[in-house]
Amino acid sequence: MEEHEEAIKKVDLEKILEKAIKRGASYADARFQCQDNELITIEKETLESYSSRNLTGVGIRVSVKEAIGFASTSDLTPKNLNRTLENSIKAAKAIKGEKQAFKDKVSKGKFKSPVKIDPIDVSPEEKVSLALDANKAALVNDKIKSATTRLGLSKDFRLFMSSEGANTSVETTIVGLAHTSVAQTNGVMEWVPHSDSKCAGFEFIKSKDWNSLTADLSKLAIEAVSSKTPPPGTYPVVVDPEIVGLLLHEAFGHASEGDLVSTGESVLNKKLGAKLASEHVTIIDEGKVEGGYFYPLDDEGTEKKRTVIVENGILKNYIHDKHSALRFSANSTGNGRAQNFENLPIVRQTNYFMQSDDSKFEELIEDIDFGVYVKGKGSTGGQVEVGMGTFTFNVGPSNIIRNGELTETVRGVVISGLILETLKTIDAVGKDFEMRTSVFGGCGKSGQTVPVGFGGPHVRVRKMTVGGR
Repeated sequence: MEEHEEAIKKVDLEKILEKAIKRGASYADARFQCQDNELITIEKETLESYSSRNLTGVGIRVSVKEAIGFASTSDLTPKNLNRTLENSIKAAKAIKGEKQAFKDKVSKGKFKSPVKIDPIDVSPEEKVSLALDANKAALVNDKIKSATTRLGLSKDFRLFMSSEGANTSVETTIVGLAHTSVAQTNGVMEWVPHSDSKCAGFEFIKSKDWNSLTADLSKLAIEAVSSKTPPPGTYPVVVDPEIVGLLLHEAFGHASEGDLVSTGESVLNKKLGAKLASEHVTIIDEGKVEGGYFYPLDDEGTEKKRTVIVENGILKNYIHDKHSALRFSANSTGNGRAQNFENLPIVRQTNYFMQSDDSKFEELIEDIDFGVYVKGKGSTGGQVEVGMGTFTFNVGPSNIIRNGELTETVRGVVISGLILETLKTIDAVGKDFEMRTSVFGGCGKSGQTVPVGFGGPHVRVRKMTVGGR
């Protein structure tokens, strides 16, 4: 954070906020951001690209007669910052806004994710060499037709100040490696992507055996390409933590976002207090979780505490930024997030997960005569409809469960259903727990993408529709 002190002094956000109030604003806030990103891409032992990007700027939001105006700039000269303030005030005066009031508890403090080795300080040669070695290790035999390895890092510093006295800063560093192996046998191709990221410094990269990870992905692709697809039908399934997290985030998490609830776009509209899942299901959104994305404060200066969305099957809360909280006569839950200084904060998830219970993995599968163990490694995404609560996901190579035992691998596995019906048929939740995040992308909404965390334990779903691509 110290490296940004000089730039912050030059910007002088406090002075900008004072001017905003003098110009007639009842409230004003300003967000300063400095972000560094690097991405290395290797394709079949060849360095395809090495890109680096710096993003620095300020976003200014004002409230004038309860209308919101916003403007941003990457030109941090005093003259241009004053012009940006004027543009935000003009924008507010030009519209008749919905009533908005920002009166939540004022936060102060500096927060930084744990970092031992700053990845920016590591030489390009060391980063490229590591990625090249990992890529080479994936070429296990001639059945692998394509191997792509990416090494990425992001260092994101954000300072938030408001006319009410908020003054917070957060610096989050995240690093990771992603790999995709494509296998081909008898004219059939199967691609298996996977990544591993952590909010940490380059010590995380040094601590992992990436060569084994990429080689294992290639072996999985070779195994999968020779496997059959599962017989379509409705079966009991055991879902691994990655798919549990993705399913909750996409099919349920978005539905719990206050802005979508308030406009009637969510399947959870008017369902607070209702029993929506089995008593085994408790769902949390939290800012700091081991393995997830480091997010102690949101982009409105609100502390992101633990928010219980579902408790033992009962819908307890929605998640809010300051705007959506006003609509529900509630407090912000610290979920006002912006992609960067150029965007206004909107309601977004942080680390969304299912809480563990007490079942061992063996207990989850032991009484299943025929079902599927659904895995996330190699999953390629899917579709959800928030208003209907429907989902369809292409998961990774998985295993048939037969007479309580894991048996053959199946490929092209697709799961689908209604999220509320699925949550009701969860009859056992594992005692294990895993969170994931990614430096290579994030969650998209309203044209903005933000990094998130997702996960949970293994769970057993008594009825889920399974098919094959």
